[in-house]
Amino acid sequence: MNSAMRAAVMLVCTGMLALVACGGDGDGDQGDGPSTTPEAEATGNDFGCLSGKQLKKSVTFKDTEGADVNGYETGTGTTGVILSHQSDNNVCSWVVGAEELATDGYRVIAVDSNGSEVEEIQGAAERLRGEGAGKIVLMGASKGGTASLVAASKVRPAVAAVVSVSGPGLYQNMDATAAVPKLTMPVYFIAANGDGQFADDAKELAKLTKKSPGKKLELVDGVAHGNDLLNQQPSVWDEVKAFIAKYR
Repeated sequence: MNSAMRAAVMLVCTGMLALVACGGDGDGDQGDGPSTTPEAEATGNDFGCLSGKQLKKSVTFKDTEGADVNGYETGTGTTGVILSHQSDNNVCSWVVGAEELATDGYRVIAVDSNGSEVEEIQGAAERLRGEGAGKIVLMGASKGGTASLVAASKVRPAVAAVVSVSGPGLYQNMDATAAVPKLTMPVYFIAANGDGQFADDAKELAKLTKKSPGKKLELVDGVAHGNDLLNQQPSVWDEVKAFIAKYR
């Protein structure tokens, strides 16, 4: 083969390699599942628990201070649910619950906290409303419950309902005891009787929530905290979903 022919073959091979490298992942399911946001394509954050098609639901949005917040978004519909995790967990603690809610017809964002807490919930609410959610429900575990209660006093238009699972009255700079007297939407407080101060805080917060129609306090047996309570007592999770369904 002369030098001219060798050059032509090399050019063809190079072009074929470029096409293979740039032509997608070849798994044939690019059209499956929810549409992938530009943020998810850019970050592909697996949070240590996502894989496969779940990675397409990894999103990034802005909190109300302009900082980036990562999260997991799934589902469709005109009622949005924002899930906030406890301090010793991340977004992974809500992924299964988020998918259950999506199956029930909700548009859900599970927030992976960047530390801004209230502002990130406000940002998530703005995102969901921009995607067509007319109503918003907030739910959080432990410090995520506190953040949800405080955010509920700030999000405008007002959210439809709030669920706090083992949320303390005070957490760092968040004061739910000052926020809940302002709440005029239904609020559901849940804690385990054996969960010490968290059970006491649930009772105190419920007393302070005087303007809330449909306010509910549930103290369950055991010592489980936050997401563990919901995981260990599926009947409580069922009650939470029934509560949310009233206000969708």
